[in-house]
Amino acid sequence: MEEYDVVIIGAGLAGLQCARLLGRSAFRVLLVDRKRSLDQSIHTTGIFVRRTLEDFAIPEDCLGPGISDVTLYSPARRSMELKSKYPEFRIGRMGALYNQYLTQCLHAQVEWAAETSYLDHSVTYHGLTVRLEGRTATRSVNARYLIGADGANSRIAHDLQLDVNREWIVGVEDVLTGVPLDGPPRLHCFLEPVMAPGYLAWVAHDGEETHIGVGGYPAMFSPVKALESFHDSLGNIFALKQAKRIERRGGRIPVGGVLRRIANNRGLLIGDAAGAVSPLTAGGLDPCMRLSALAANVVAEYLKTSSVDALQVYSGELFRARFASRLWMRRLVSNIRKPGVLELGCAALRLPVLNAFAWHVFFGRGSFPDVPMQAQRNLLADAN
Repeated sequence: MEEYDVVIIGAGLAGLQCARLLGRSAFRVLLVDRKRSLDQSIHTTGIFVRRTLEDFAIPEDCLGPGISDVTLYSPARRSMELKSKYPEFRIGRMGALYNQYLTQCLHAQVEWAAETSYLDHSVTYHGLTVRLEGRTATRSVNARYLIGADGANSRIAHDLQLDVNREWIVGVEDVLTGVPLDGPPRLHCFLEPVMAPGYLAWVAHDGEETHIGVGGYPAMFSPVKALESFHDSLGNIFALKQAKRIERRGGRIPVGGVLRRIANNRGLLIGDAAGAVSPLTAGGLDPCMRLSALAANVVAEYLKTSSVDALQVYSGELFRARFASRLWMRRLVSNIRKPGVLELGCAALRLPVLNAFAWHVFFGRGSFPDVPMQAQRNLLADAN
């Protein structure tokens, strides 16, 4: 039977980041994903914030132009402008990025299993036996550790008896070309309690691609119908007649905050599976990169020492305190369903104190995990 140190289920950004770090540290890694090609069925808009771009060497050819401007629209489409002196966001070309990271994984001797699904695992005397189902056959492999990077509704979390996400929103968006850019690249955010209940609608336009999307609680709206209605409502703001849709994306986004129990002596969770998404803004790429790098460091230490003490730093309890205010705001936003109330809230954001709060929500530098571990820094340096 094939032997691995680590089996990683899911080859999104989290799985790829963790796999390439562990592979470069000479661990035997098997990376598994149901898709045949990683540039298919992408779920994220791919907005990288400035802090991520400063700390991680994202390939330049996988990034769009910088965005410094944000326009926030009330339900009545009254707009408020927010501007930073820095390029705060860049939209990733996620298919190209995933393929580049997969190439880096293969160069680090990571084994790649495409069109393969996780079935289950069992505990053995020497570790774990993981059953996988490929396109033509079922196989079993031995592993010392299992990592779940399999999304918001993680099967690995359930099988490892770790915490699971219980609150999420659903997002769907179209990626367009051929939309003329009026002014600088800009992120447009629309508070739309009917078309995007509990979250927002958005237009992210960097001059090369335009992402038009909606997100909200799935029990409160029909995402595809809402997206079509939102698209139809934009004619007086954007010139969409010549636009060409090149892709439609969608998926669940956990908004309950990072889970408390995300690791044990059999395996751990990363990315959306760990709830590593901001409860308020639903931004997940920065915590995804950081948590995956920390996970690689923790797993490496655990496999070297076999000491469960190495896993103690990888606890959602250590990170949730960073999100207390955002969790509170998530609860507040989820209960505001009347356009009039949101309209008053938007008007209040023009006051200096609350305007500073809005600026902080969009341009703030806080993230997690901020664990000052030299070994983690060494791993990041090797990856970059």
